[in-house]
Order: sequence, then structure tokens, then C-alpha cells
Amino acid sequence: MIADRQGLGFDRPAAQHNERIDMSQETISCPKCSHQQTNRVECEACGLLFRRFEQARERERQAKNPPAAPDGPVESAEPVVERSSGSFLKISTILVLVAATAATTYWFAAGNKQPADAPLAMQQAPPTTDMQPIEPQPRSAPPPGPRTEQRSAEVSVGNTIEQAKLGTVAIETPWGTVGSGFFLTPNLVVTNRHVVEQDNSNLDELRHKVQTARQMIALEQEQIAQIRGWLKTMSEGPARRQLVLTLQEKERALAKAIPMQEEAERRLQQSEEPGRATDIKIFLADGSEHNPQSIQISPKRDLALLTVYGGSPRPLKAATRSMALKEGDKVYTVGNPSGLRHTVTAGIFSGYRQNRDTGEVVLQTDAPINPGNSGGPLIDEQGRVHGINYMIYRNTQGIGFAIPIQAVFEDFSITQ
Repeated sequence: MIADRQGLGFDRPAAQHNERIDMSQETISCPKCSHQQTNRVECEACGLLFRRFEQARERERQAKNPPAAPDGPVESAEPVVERSSGSFLKISTILVLVAATAATTYWFAAGNKQPADAPLAMQQAPPTTDMQPIEPQPRSAPPPGPRTEQRSAEVSVGNTIEQAKLGTVAIETPWGTVGSGFFLTPNLVVTNRHVVEQDNSNLDELRHKVQTARQMIALEQEQIAQIRGWLKTMSEGPARRQLVLTLQEKERALAKAIPMQEEAERRLQQSEEPGRATDIKIFLADGSEHNPQSIQISPKRDLALLTVYGGSPRPLKAATRSMALKEGDKVYTVGNPSGLRHTVTAGIFSGYRQNRDTGEVVLQTDAPINPGNSGGPLIDEQGRVHGINYMIYRNTQGIGFAIPIQAVFEDFSITQ
């Protein structure tokens, strides 16, 4: 007990004890809620700890008024990182601007040159301002390379296709057949038999259509006469006006049908007459029109040979047996589809097939072959004729056939 009392200060002089008591009795104000009290540790009203409050205020004052930086190196890494990050961004921006300026200066100083092997889409046209005409220089051979070889191949293909067009003809017959052909020699035109030979089955179909149309026109004329009679007896009103409109539409349709029927009647009359070679028209690429002097028909294949004199034909070169096509080779057709003369289409060679009806070997291609292409040439990229287009599979796309060019030499005893 004595020790406890000494620890609590009971053995101190009275003067000192009284002084402590007096100091503890001084009143203070809470800095948060302004509560008046003598407790210097914690606010009795809001519970604020005075020591922690003073420490927080001290940190705020230090943050607002940081001490001066020392002359030596800074130990802390966190502030250095923050300043270095800002400096790095500024330096990076300056370096990018300098690099862009240097690249632009070099581009203009080099005369806006592009690599020789750059794609055309990436090349830019040189500026045209303040440019002087360049004196012609002797043309030197370009260095060999993929680009030069490709360009030469394109020019070569373009020339061969153009030559093939000059050697191709359009054929029209009095009975309405439209087809194509090509010059094999300066006076011989190769085409299909079904182009120049009259088809009796087609003639029967044409005759049936003409007769049916003739009867329909006659019935329409009788109905128009009947409507006119009704109008004479009808009084004015909606029903009569409606019947007038009906009559006008029927008369307009009949006016269009009569010229078409007259043309069909004329075609039927020409088709019923024996066909003659001089009735066939052959149109060359130079625009001239000619009639064949004679026609030879192949007894085995869908081939015909016309003898033509005049114009400026460009005979096509026939491919030999040693120049056989391979699957995937690019091929072209030149023909007269739907009356569009000397139309060029492209595709690939699909392979050799055997005709189930005749047993003959034919060439299959996916190059578009449309009505009017019959008799036209199937050529390769060098302009050599490999076949005569003659057939397609109906209701399909990309399945066409051509007769091998060698069949022409065999059937007509022509020396290649």
C-alpha cells in the first residue's frame, strides 16, 4: 500500500499536489463541438481525441508548407517517379515531333520517290506544280522482275484477245437463228451446224405459235366489236365509263400485237421455204456484211464450214494436239450472245468429257456460253483455238462444252 501511494504521488509535498489540482481544474474548449470541459484527453460530448486531432492538423500544415528540398540526392522514390513520368511524356512528345519533321523533310528532299515494287494502290502521284516538261530519253529495257513479267503478260493477253475478236464473226439466218463463227483461213468460217441449218422441230413450234396467235387476235377483234355495240345501247353512268376504259386498253394491246404477228407470219413463210446459203448474213468485226458462197455440213458432228469472200478477216490459229489444255488453264470465248456482237467472256478449262450420245470427247469449261455463242471459238491466253462452243447444260451455271478444233480438220479434210 505504501508503494502504491508513492506511485500516485501522495507522498509529494502539499504545494505540488495543490498545483496539479489547480491545473487540472482549468477549463478547455473542444475544437470540434466547442464543448467546455476540464478533461484534456477526450471530448466528453463528441468523443474527439485531442492528441489525434492535433497530429492531423500538423500533417495538413506540413502538406501546405513542405520543407525546402535538401542539396543532396533524394532518398524517397515515389516523388521521383511522379516527376519522371511527366518528363518522359514531354520528351516522348518532342521526339515524335522531331521524327515526323525529319521524315517529312526527307520525303520532300528525295523528290517523293516510291519503291519500284510498291503496289499501285500505295503509290502517290508526284506534285504537278512548277514542273517542267522532261526531254525525251532513249528507252532502256526495264530490269527483269515479277512486275515487268506480269505487265508483259497482261499486254500479250490483251493483244491475243483483240486478235481473236477480229477473227470472230456474227451469223444471222432468215429463220431467226443467231450464232457465231470464226475464220480458220482467209475464206473459211467455222461454226455450228445448228446455227446455219434449219431445224424442223423449231419450224413446227414456230408454226404452232403463229397459228395460235392468229386465232387469239381474231377473237380479240370480235370482242372489241361486241363491246362497241354494247356502248351504243348503254346510258351514261359508271358502268359505261368502265366499259369505255376496257375497250381502250384492248384496242391499245391489239395495236401492239398486230405488227408482231405480221413479223411472225413473215418469218414462218421464210422458214417454210428451202434455205439458201445466200440468205445467211455474216457480220465481220470491221462492220462489213457478207453472204456465204457455200455451206458444208458435217455428217457426224455439230459443225459447219462457210465459204466467205470479202472484208479483212484475221484468221485464228488452231492449237495442235501437243498443246492440249490442262485443268485450271484460263480460257476465253468470243461470240454473239443475245445479239451483243464480239462479246468476250473468260473462265477456266474444267476437263475433257465424253458425250454420252455420240461418244465424242468434248471440252468442258465454266466460261459463260449463252445463246448466240454457238459456233464461236474457245481460245487460250495465246489466242489459239482449242474448241468450238456448241452446248450448255440447261438450268445450270458454269457448265459449257466445246467441240475440239481437231474435229474440223477431220470432218472437212483440211490440212492444219
